[in-house]
Amino acid sequence: MTNWQELPADKLHFICDERLLDFETTQTVSPLDVMIGQTRAVKAVEFGLYTQNSGYNIFISGLVGTGKITYAKAAVTKRAAQKQELPLDWCYVNNFHNAAQPKALSLPAGMGAKFQQDMQVLMDELKTGIAKVFSGDEYEQSRAELIKTFQDKRTLIVEGFNKKAEEMGIQPQWSTTGFAGLPIVDNKVLTQEEFQNLDVTQREEIEKKALLLHDKAAEVIRHLQVVEREVREELKSLDSRIGLFAVGHLIDSLTEKYADFTEVTAYLEAVKKDIVTHINEFKPHNEEEQNPLMLFKRNMQETGKEKYKVNLVVDNGASRGAPVVVETNPTYYNLVGRVEYETRMGMVSTDYTMIKAGALHRANGGYLILNIRDVLTNIGAWEALKRVLKTKKLYIENLGEQYGMLAMASLKPEPVPVDVKVVLVGSPQIYYLLYNYDEDFRKLFKVHADFDVQMNNNPENIKRLAGFISSTVNRKELKPFDRVAVAKVIEYSCRLAQSQKKLTTRFNEVVEILCEADVWATLDNSELVRAEHVKQAIEEKRYRSNKYEERLQEMFADGKFLIDTDEEKVGQVNGLAVMAVGEYMFGKPSRITANTYLGKSGVINIERETKMSGTSHTKGVMILSGYMGEKFAQRQPLTLTASLTFEQTYDGVDGDSASSTELYAILSSLSDLPIKQYIAVTGSVNQKGEIQPIGGATQKIEGFFEVCKIKGLTGKQGVMIPWQNVDDLTLNDEVVEAVRQGNFHIYPVKTIDEGIEILTGTPAGQLQADGTYPLNTVHDLVEKKLKEYMQTLIKLGKSADNEK
Repeated sequence: MTNWQELPADKLHFICDERLLDFETTQTVSPLDVMIGQTRAVKAVEFGLYTQNSGYNIFISGLVGTGKITYAKAAVTKRAAQKQELPLDWCYVNNFHNAAQPKALSLPAGMGAKFQQDMQVLMDELKTGIAKVFSGDEYEQSRAELIKTFQDKRTLIVEGFNKKAEEMGIQPQWSTTGFAGLPIVDNKVLTQEEFQNLDVTQREEIEKKALLLHDKAAEVIRHLQVVEREVREELKSLDSRIGLFAVGHLIDSLTEKYADFTEVTAYLEAVKKDIVTHINEFKPHNEEEQNPLMLFKRNMQETGKEKYKVNLVVDNGASRGAPVVVETNPTYYNLVGRVEYETRMGMVSTDYTMIKAGALHRANGGYLILNIRDVLTNIGAWEALKRVLKTKKLYIENLGEQYGMLAMASLKPEPVPVDVKVVLVGSPQIYYLLYNYDEDFRKLFKVHADFDVQMNNNPENIKRLAGFISSTVNRKELKPFDRVAVAKVIEYSCRLAQSQKKLTTRFNEVVEILCEADVWATLDNSELVRAEHVKQAIEEKRYRSNKYEERLQEMFADGKFLIDTDEEKVGQVNGLAVMAVGEYMFGKPSRITANTYLGKSGVINIERETKMSGTSHTKGVMILSGYMGEKFAQRQPLTLTASLTFEQTYDGVDGDSASSTELYAILSSLSDLPIKQYIAVTGSVNQKGEIQPIGGATQKIEGFFEVCKIKGLTGKQGVMIPWQNVDDLTLNDEVVEAVRQGNFHIYPVKTIDEGIEILTGTPAGQLQADGTYPLNTVHDLVEKKLKEYMQTLIKLGKSADNEK
């Protein structure tokens, strides 16, 4: 075989047919308003959004730049606008039975703010209305009458007792500590000395009377306490009646307004009772109550009046559909809400007015969009989110208590019932990790929308991509792109997809080129963005990233990396690898050598022996032994030792894309046929000798082409690739032109036999009926060398036996 099939220049990259672009500039292209290239993912998201069953939350996965978050926002917003039922407003109010457990009230959208305002107006009216009532003459007169009644009763009781005491010969003495009696003899009050001078009988008589009178005095005191208690109750009842007179009609009016909401009316009734019970807090203060203790008490009373405020934590008054919340910082407290604290009078305190809503509160009745990586990296956030989705209740709790780190007196707000659809956005790796290791995740996120990085390269998608370019130009306020420039962007999209049959869906990278091309057009004082501006944007973007590629090429130019591009050598092949620095990938040629000699060790992978070989590379080398065994060990044992290595490789080798290259080196070494060093090789091989596709074909070819340019193009150089990778080629214009001019060549091959013929110029040889290969073919020469090894080994064995 002397004429090997080469790829023509028009097969080396995709050329966009400008006839598909029926416009002159993007100014006349209708902007795209739909997602392109993600049919499967879009259907999954739509299904998840329209499904109301429990557990059908959505996980959108895909690589960065595929438009996941942008689409999620647009799709969810569209669905939310279609919902007729508006979400509820949520308020927290005081629980008068247990202040540590505030109550949650729900109202239709917009009514929460009205209720909050109504309660504030009520409090303002109460402050003035109650103070006015208690300052009136009628109240003062009623109060004075009650006090006078008490004083009259007290006077009557005390005077009756005093009269009886005097009749018994005892002078009553009342003090703050109680009752004391002094003896009276002959209408004279005796001193202690005079009392002691009385005879014993008289003293004992007086003491008996005094003791009896003390018992009577105790009864009088108890009677007075009962009367005083009755008066206090009557005064309190008076205050309650007056307060209810001032308050009742105001609260009744609100109760009537919110009669359709039983929880609200029950709360208003509780407010009425509490105000009446604590009516003194609303009464005006006397002038003398100006000392620090009274001022402190008054401040506490004013603070206590805040217990009637309404804490509106979720206000959906401005909503036009279901809420859509995108939480960019999903910490535990940002998701479930928090109870804040403040310093009052030197003490740390809190109450229900300092309850703050979380993203789940705001998204209740609608949709919540989260980045799963952010959720997982915030302590407690993931478990809290799952707990809410499982229980459909939202508790506001201290994070320290959740993990047993902190126990402190705090509020326990009443949980809010939750109905929310959660959309998580993340990478496929995180999705499968959670799916495999978190049982709750499988139950809660049953819809998986996986965004692809490619879409089919067909006329319909080309037109859609043109619409996307038009949309981006309008949104970013860029200069219009002419038709040829759009075609170049589409061709660049093909290169990003690394296939002539695909277009990329990593639109972020496309947008970058659009914006950068606009900059170069501006610097060129052009009204339109043209093809040369797109090319410049691509080249400048590459230039900003290819520093290490240039350093590598300098090492080839200086001879520090050994490589031949114009000779033929035995047991030596130029292999191709791909290196990546961040987002930038480039090809790197490497010299692969093989030495074969007598032995039984088989194929020795030097990288494996030095622990520099990855698993896939090791597997590729082991496949070579299978190929050699089937090809050359059917009628004789394989007595061979072959050592393989990547020369000047210091950071490890992985991948099987060089396995065919290594096999060519072994065949060359065994056959003593030199290999053309000006043809580089890439492709993996199976045990049957079939060439298998590899990745990075474009970068590998361009990498070897650059080295050939450095060494000098001779017109003979080229690259041999698997035939399956032909459609993956998206080579740059320089390589394509070199192929067109005949200065560079690309050979697609299907088998090892095809490849070895190209590399050596010698037929591989097909197995004949007698089990031999045609004379002087590659396989014939290899088989002869293996027979020599076997015969030599047999002779050595016989010599050893004779010596024994």
